[in-house]
Amino acid sequence: MRFLLSSDEGDVIRGWVVPDNPLAISRVSVAIEGRRVAEVSAIHTDPTFIHLGWHSTGQCHFEIRDSDVPGLAGIERLEIYDVDTNVMIYRRVPRDGLTDKKAILLNGHIRPETVIQTALFPYFRQSYFGIGRFPDEILRAMFDTVTLDSCLMAGSIIFPRYEGHFVQSGALTMLLVHDPFVELASRLFWLRERASIAANPEQHWRLGNLVEAAAFTLDYDFTDVKSLKKLFRMMPEPAYHLLYNPLTRQLSTHVPEDRLMPGSSIIAVEVLSRIDVVGHRDYFEAFMASAFHHLGVEAPLPLPLPIPNETLALAELLRSMKFARDMVVYDTVLSDAVRASVSKSWEA
Repeated sequence: MRFLLSSDEGDVIRGWVVPDNPLAISRVSVAIEGRRVAEVSAIHTDPTFIHLGWHSTGQCHFEIRDSDVPGLAGIERLEIYDVDTNVMIYRRVPRDGLTDKKAILLNGHIRPETVIQTALFPYFRQSYFGIGRFPDEILRAMFDTVTLDSCLMAGSIIFPRYEGHFVQSGALTMLLVHDPFVELASRLFWLRERASIAANPEQHWRLGNLVEAAAFTLDYDFTDVKSLKKLFRMMPEPAYHLLYNPLTRQLSTHVPEDRLMPGSSIIAVEVLSRIDVVGHRDYFEAFMASAFHHLGVEAPLPLPLPIPNETLALAELLRSMKFARDMVVYDTVLSDAVRASVSKSWEA
């Protein structure tokens, strides 16, 4: 799917959506205060879409007028979604206090950076979270859409695959680096939390190729060194892929299936240096201060969520194990470098 919001003139909103099905006529829905009030089909054709091979008929342009949404010009807040994918195409809100930047928050943690997302959300016209689950075509359309200013996109994506899009659109890129052993522990608990889904025949499809990995973690004691050594020795390939230097993988590969090589660490360091705002979880306040500064936001700095005690305990246990140190050897280099740089500037 590709899309573009061409203009919002108050009493008429124009744009286009090219659906994945080249024979389909695209449709958008209008929502006000969470309630869908209208559905509009594309009415205009564009031969460019046919020439590019994107669509068979080119009937992709839509217009939303007062006849579709009574009182359209006076509505301060509304949202437009693609009907087929439920992807937000546009969000109309008052511009007072909004940043005009497109920002990409790279999620290097297994769990969403909800504190950061919540802190930044009020300052963008529209936001997309969990973009790592979006299809590639939708991601590229979002990154390249010039009218998506004042837009925050957050999620776990492979950075080199899309870096060119960020440079071309002038997007602000941000990344919070986590301690690699805390991250390793968090990922192990994340897998264990999904063991019940893995055991459910009607739900395990949600885990993709991690079904066996999630179920596998139940057989081991996360407080026992011998049990953990056996876990690392016997883990299935998908679990290894999830746990082995995840930050380096995110910064040095182009597709999820790429293997990490000795040179991947060097590539990751180079890529990291090109990200606009880089911080460390140990200096969360410094990261938020830098993000707010680049976005022109003046607001109290939020506090990070506390790391669960069981996660911290497992992280310290893993730190003492050679098996675990080998699993995050490249990520440790990245984390140590970022921590040292941030501490030097923040504490100066």
